Parts: sequence; structure tokens; C-alpha cells
Amino acid sequence: MALPPAFLDELRARTPLPGLIGRKTRLTKSGRNWKGCCPFHGEKTPSFYVYDDHFHCFGCGAHGDAITFVMRADGASFPEAIERLAAEAGMDVPKPSPQEAARERRARDLHAVMQAAAEAYHRRLFLPEGRPALDYLLRRGLKDATIRDFLLGWAPGGRGAIQADLKAEGVTEEQLLEAGLLRAGEAGDPPRDFFFSRVMFPIRDRRGRVIAFGGRILGDGQPKYVNSPETPLFRKRMGLYGLDLAREGAFRGASVVAVEGYMDVIALHQAGFTGAVAPLGTALTAEQLEELWRLNPEPVLCFDGDAAGARAAARAAELALPLITSERTLRFATLPAGEDPDTLTAKRGPAAFQAVLDGARPMSDALYGLIAEGRPAATPEQRAALRNRLNAAAGAIADKALAGEYRRVLLDRFFAASRLRPGQRPPPRRAARPAISEGPVRAERARMMFAIILRHPWILPQVEEAIGLLDLPPGPATQLRDAILAWGVASEPLDSEGLIAHLAHHGAEDAVAWALMPVGLPFAAGPEALPREVEEGFWHFFLRLRGEAELIEDQREARQSLAETNDPSAQRRLILVTEALDALRRGEGAAEASGDAA
Repeated sequence: MALPPAFLDELRARTPLPGLIGRKTRLTKSGRNWKGCCPFHGEKTPSFYVYDDHFHCFGCGAHGDAITFVMRADGASFPEAIERLAAEAGMDVPKPSPQEAARERRARDLHAVMQAAAEAYHRRLFLPEGRPALDYLLRRGLKDATIRDFLLGWAPGGRGAIQADLKAEGVTEEQLLEAGLLRAGEAGDPPRDFFFSRVMFPIRDRRGRVIAFGGRILGDGQPKYVNSPETPLFRKRMGLYGLDLAREGAFRGASVVAVEGYMDVIALHQAGFTGAVAPLGTALTAEQLEELWRLNPEPVLCFDGDAAGARAAARAAELALPLITSERTLRFATLPAGEDPDTLTAKRGPAAFQAVLDGARPMSDALYGLIAEGRPAATPEQRAALRNRLNAAAGAIADKALAGEYRRVLLDRFFAASRLRPGQRPPPRRAARPAISEGPVRAERARMMFAIILRHPWILPQVEEAIGLLDLPPGPATQLRDAILAWGVASEPLDSEGLIAHLAHHGAEDAVAWALMPVGLPFAAGPEALPREVEEGFWHFFLRLRGEAELIEDQREARQSLAETNDPSAQRRLILVTEALDALRRGEGAAEASGDAA
């Protein structure tokens, strides 16, 4: 029973292995995969693992895909297994016919033609005619091993080059036309090469077979990139560049990240980000999202930090909303302005792109900004329009429970931004009461801040300039600041005992005792606080010692820093500054200060 490979691939894709195998043996989550006791041999300790597209038993060696499992578990023949799985997947099994058999043979032949073409283009890259293309790739920072791994090549400018290269292998003109390597001539002219004078990027399917090419012109001509036409092997909306290598990377634990271009994918793989893929010259499609989810239930979509990137992110979110579930979603990452993954890793190394990935936001967090960005909400009409858009976005999610959670999250953000919770009314007017004295409040905030520094002086290199600019209450706070800055952040080691001893030597022993009084100290001043908790605690109290004008300037600088670096610490700083500014404008005083210290 000969069946088209495309049908078998789709049947496997539509058959979730955990659900199928879970009928025969109990499976439990193990990282991104599943494990259980092997259904094919008796065992008490699980050694049977289920992956996205295959199973493997490390005990008895059983291995295969969904079709193999049904055949082995149920004793079914190959046709019987196909019929059962197709019925469950809602697919019709193609009826064998001479025409379909011929198409299958042609498809097998076309895979061989495309592989031969990729190798021919690759060989030409290393000939004298390909030297400009090779120099271009080397200037872009690619290593020889990377060029060979991706089988990059060169299509020369002369007519008939690919036909001449493949003639010795028995490839016919008809096959070259069907594979999209030649295009039909006009007005009776002979066929001509589809690709010429271009750097060649073979496009492979998830099984590693060459199915198409992307070609990049050298210099500034247009179009910069040309992809193969649609062929029996290639549908542009179905595939992802780098998919076969990303499958291996994802299996080994790499983050799955979709970027824009072919060179971005190659540069990221070379930098160690082996889960990188890219759409094939188009906006992301639903089929490509399905491929991403087959690699990882929460892939990252990475966009440029400009207006075009924001529009692309919004389109991707709109496309994904009806498809997400509690088991699969997306994260959104934004590149620094003016950078792409290729230039970022070349200039600042892998750590810079890792910071972009670390700062990726869950879809539930990113969605509000994508919808609200650039839309005014100053009038009741504008706020109502925004609220309707947020409700519509949540309503697009097919999973009703998840839709409800998204609606709650989006509306919480909406009402927080409007400073009015659902059902909340403006507070009634109250009789005036004596104002809270600002002096004790500021002194207590300063004490909290210095307690954090005294217990975690490693933070000083980050905050030395900031505390030097503060207008502190007179007394122990000012004395501590002056003595700490006199210590010098270059001193080693930056430990608590050394700093306290230095301060005692300079007559600030009483000020240290004041700062470290245990009553009301925040968690960040404790020895068990983690670095991120220490940083957030410091900036929390520091920002509440700033005035409104200074906080507005801090907010502007934090926004600029986040736009330029997309660093998670910059994002946290912006959140803290905004919270501090809101607290100041709300007139929070002693009650807020004591709440911070609780």
C-alpha cells in the first residue's frame, strides 16, 4: 500500500502521541516530554519516553511513531493502522491509483533533484566565480563549519548553469521545471534559471530534505530575497527555515524562537541558539504556528523594536488568539532599536540575545500593550472603545476557561490604567485632617535603603552615583551616605562585615546601629534575600526618596533604556519608577512606608 509521504506526514502531525499511547500505559510529564512504564515489556521503573513525534523505550529498545505504535500495540497491519489513525484524525486515506503512484515516484525523484541542486550550488560557492558570495558570508561573521552545515551556495549569472551541473546525474529539463529550478521561457524561448547571481539558502523540511531555496542578491538590488515558487514539494506557508535543525535543538532543551530572516537563524545557531527558525519570507501563518508548537508549547516570537516590529507582533497575536490553549501559548520578545539577531550577536555576543530571550513576556502580559499602544484613552468614548477591543481579543480565544482568564487579566490592566476598579466609586469627601509629617517618613525610607546596602554591599557599584544625588534627611542618613561613598566601591571585598567595620572606624557606628534596628526591616535587608530581591528592594526605597520632577525624569530615562536594551532589569526599573511616581501622586505617606517595611 503506497501512500504519499505528505499524507503520512500530516497523519503523524494530527495524531498527538501522548493521547494515543496514554490509552495503553499511564504517562506522566517529564520536562517537555512524557514517560511511563513500557507497554511492550513488564517493568516497574518507567523507561518508556514519549516525544513530540516518536516514542522510545530505553529498556527493550522499542521505537517508532504513531503508526508503528498502533501496529505493535494492537497487532494491526500497516493498512489497518493507517485506517484507524486516519479515521480519528478526520482524514480520508488516498485511494491507490497509477496516477498517485506516479506522483509519489516523482516526489521521491524531486527530493533527489533538490538535494543534487543544493550540493551543486554549494560547490560553486568555493569556485573562483563564487568568491564574492563567500566573502559576503564571511564578512557577515559566518564560520566555514556554519556555511557547510547550512549548505549555503552560489547560483551563477550564466544561463543554463544548474541544468549543466545536473545533466550528468540524469536530471531532465522537465524535472528542473517541476522542482522550480527553471522557469518556462516566454514567446517560445527556452527555459531559464530561476535563480541567478544569488547567494543560495537551501530550505529543508522537518526531516531534513531540501524542498526549496531562498536566494539573496549581492549588493542593493531588488528584490533582495527570492524564494522558490510553489511546487509539489514546497508550500511557503507551511514550512520554517531551520526547522530540521531546530527540532534537534529543541529536543536537547534549546529555546524555540522565531525570528525574521535566514541570516538571523544562521547567526543564532552559530551563537548557540539552536532552536531558531524563521518564516519563509512572509508573515507568520497558522500552519507555521502549529509547527512551532510541535517543537515547544511556549515558543518565543522575536520582533524588531520599531513600529514595524510592533505591527508584526500585533498581527501574530491576532493570528494566535483563536489557537492558544492552556497547553500551548506564546512569548513575545523585542529587540533593541536598530538591531536584529544577526547584528546583535555579532556586536555584543550571545549574552545580548540571551537577555532578549530572558525578557520575553508571556502573551497574556504582552497582549494589553499590543492592543492599547498608540490608542488614546483620555475620554469616556476612547476608554469604552479600548475596553471593547480588549473584550473582543479575549473572546477570540476558543478555550472558554482560558478566554475568561485573559478577559480578567486584560480588564485588570485596563482599570489599573484608568485608576478605577470595576464598581469602584470616587471616595467621599472627608473632613480635612492634619498632614502627615514628611520628615519621619523620609527618614524611615532612608533607613530601609541603607539597611539593604549594609547587608548587601555588592550592590554599591550599581547605585553609588544614585545615592550621591539624593536629597537625604539630615542626621544618620546623610552621615551614612558620606561614609559609604568615602569607602569607595572599588574596595575589595565588597562584604557586609568589611563595610560595617569601615563605617565604625570613621565614626558612623551609631548611624549603622540606627539603620540596622531590626524593627520593620524589609526582607531585602535580610541575609537570605536573592540578588533580584535586593535590587528591587533598594530601588523601591530609593525612588520613594526622590521628588516628583526627578521621578518623571527617571521614568523618561527608564523608558529610553528599555527601548534601547530590552533588558529585563531595565523593564523592572521602569515598573518601579512608575509605581513610585503613582504612589507620590496618590499622596501615600506613613501608612505606605510602614507597609513597605512589613
